[in-house]
Amino acid sequence: MHEVSRFYGIVVEMECEDTPPAHFHVRYGGAVVLIGIERLTVLKGRLPPRALGLVMEWADLHRDELRQAWKRGQCSEDLGKIAPLE
Repeated sequence: MHEVSRFYGIVVEMECEDTPPAHFHVRYGGAVVLIGIERLTVLKGRLPPRALGLVMEWADLHRDELRQAWKRGQCSEDLGKIAPLE
């Protein structure tokens, strides 16, 4: 896993060459969730509502960057970093 952002104890990661659909992984405390980039929907797992709300707000602001990071990951390129939620 490659960390692409971190804010408020929330860690956002992507796995290079992961299988579609385009998604990212989020860790918060002991919880883990996969979120689809295109529709910003939870694909697997669960987060506390407040943390999930922050993640969705961040993802909506950075959706284009998430798409680009996903494409780079599919080509085994450096995913780069995405600004945290402030």
